[in-house]
Amino acid sequence: MLRVLILGGTTQASALAARLAGDARYDAILSLAGRTQNPLLPEISHRIGGFGGVAGLTNYLRTEKIDVLIDATHPFAEQISAHAAAAARETGTPLAVFTRRAWTPGAGDRWREFPDAASAARSIGATPRRVFLTIGRLQLGAFVAAPQHDYLIRTIDPPEPPPALPHYKLLLARGPFGLEDEVKLMREAGIEILVTKNSGGEATRAKLDAARALGIEVFMIGRPYGVDTLTFETLDAVLQFLERHSHRISP
Repeated sequence: MLRVLILGGTTQASALAARLAGDARYDAILSLAGRTQNPLLPEISHRIGGFGGVAGLTNYLRTEKIDVLIDATHPFAEQISAHAAAAARETGTPLAVFTRRAWTPGAGDRWREFPDAASAARSIGATPRRVFLTIGRLQLGAFVAAPQHDYLIRTIDPPEPPPALPHYKLLLARGPFGLEDEVKLMREAGIEILVTKNSGGEATRAKLDAARALGIEVFMIGRPYGVDTLTFETLDAVLQFLERHSHRISP
């Protein structure tokens, strides 16, 4: 039986956990960081909380006798991905990344691409604008440098502490979101700029389609440069990877 540790918190991680549940070839554990309140729990074993850096994850891989490590965290979860790569090297544990395919602009899109939230915030300009932020909670602080704008902020959980912005409205919601709802939301809020991260996937893509339909400019924050790790973008490819390794484990 192959012992698999899935670093999760994404749709990809949940889909993989669901496929491995009940499969006698695998003993899978899903690890969640614990940053999201009321997470969707899998039908396999799970743990919630950090490992304590590279040393803690390395120790966990050894003591739990993990055979394969799957990094299915968010594309912008730089720290845990770096820790996973380091711990995998230290222990000799096979590692693969399961991620979403990045979005690319198409005909009619008005994209401006930025390396980080701070550069996006600086580029909105001095004139007050109505800005839709869908970048999660952790990078909201970058927009404190641009307090003149009126922000609509959508997150799953409330930011802690609340953003130090004089003009903002907080919308708590979890995707997936439909195109008609996104168009209605942006139109009624008078949105002029959508700021988002290139997370990829289908669950939140509708906001980009809505921005195109409404002629709204999109400030797209690019993915961080990650480690050179074997990467898959489909569930079938990850399952094939695990199946190959399951044949190497003695019954």
